Amino acid sequence: MLTVRNVSATGYRSLRQIGFPVDVLSVFIGANGVGKTNLYRSLECLQSAAAGTLVRDLAAEGGMDSITWAGRRSGKGPVRVGWSVELGDDATAVAYGYEIEVGLVPRSEDGPSGAAFLLEPQIKRERLTVQSGRRPAIMLERDGPAGFVRGDDGAKRSLGTRLLATETALAALQDAVAFPELHLVRRALLDWRFHHDFRTDSASALRRPCLAVTTPTLSSDGSDLAAVFATLKHIRQDTLDLDEAVADAFPGARLVIPSPGREASFGMVFPDYPKRVFEAAELSDGTLRYLALAGALLAYRLPPFIALNEPETSLHPDLLDPLARMIVTASRRTQVWLVTHSERLAQAIAEQGGVAPRRVIKRDGATWIDGLRLSGEFAGDEED
Repeated sequence: MLTVRNVSATGYRSLRQIGFPVDVLSVFIGANGVGKTNLYRSLECLQSAAAGTLVRDLAAEGGMDSITWAGRRSGKGPVRVGWSVELGDDATAVAYGYEIEVGLVPRSEDGPSGAAFLLEPQIKRERLTVQSGRRPAIMLERDGPAGFVRGDDGAKRSLGTRLLATETALAALQDAVAFPELHLVRRALLDWRFHHDFRTDSASALRRPCLAVTTPTLSSDGSDLAAVFATLKHIRQDTLDLDEAVADAFPGARLVIPSPGREASFGMVFPDYPKRVFEAAELSDGTLRYLALAGALLAYRLPPFIALNEPETSLHPDLLDPLARMIVTASRRTQVWLVTHSERLAQAIAEQGGVAPRRVIKRDGATWIDGLRLSGEFAGDEED
């Protein structure tokens, strides 16, 4: 399993230039408007590059006019927005680095040139490196339309003209045998899970039964929550952590997970009504959201990386301590990245897991993290 060691972003919204190490459990807290969500979105952009949807996703954000750093720029060079990630395999001590930059469509007297529309981003640069010794080996190098990829035999192959300026090489080169390093990094990024929008309205998929299919990992939107619970109960036959999380949040209550037929479902029994099962459609928004977070953090098989954006939304304050315990429990099985407004949640995680939150601030108009050095290390980490 590849773990995230470092991430960086340049020129993206409020992120002028920032890079920092990522821990097993990373907690970011700060006021509204300091750019916490932009840090979170940078991770989603890296996954979009692996999925081949980066340009479409950036266009949905408003295109280059909206995503580029809006502050003062030094020099007159081309506008660039970039992200990078370092992944490590602890078992083999091999490190993988992936970088990508996007920019504006070149213009001529006749208008935009190249295979892209006027306002959509173009892929300007990609690089994938693998380091198992002192010097990293470049497995993929792309600079504009030109570049090469190194195959499993070590030989360089030209990217040729197969790639459009709006396509990422990481997503396009799908041959796992010919390009094993690209496949490994692509799969690692695609396996990340992002949870920031668990809908709890009356039309939410969380409130409806889902297909009864063995589901070890919750989807990002939580639409297969009932199947995740059924997998724990009837396939793994171990709901100890889940039952404890429910009892911790709702004393005297219990989660009911019927043996599924074609569909899987769940409900809750509360101490005031011990003979009545409240179906998912009847649960409060806060209760349902907490259960969705339990499905994300306590599933049969956790993804290698889970990112949570303001999970405290719509939760009663009494649920924050139980949520903190779930997050700490999950971090023993995977990496967890958390963005929150809640001082109480951050403090509870610090007490339960011994992880101090990182405070996100604005410095000269740009998003920064308190204690982060320009070298990309946190003050005090070298003494740990």
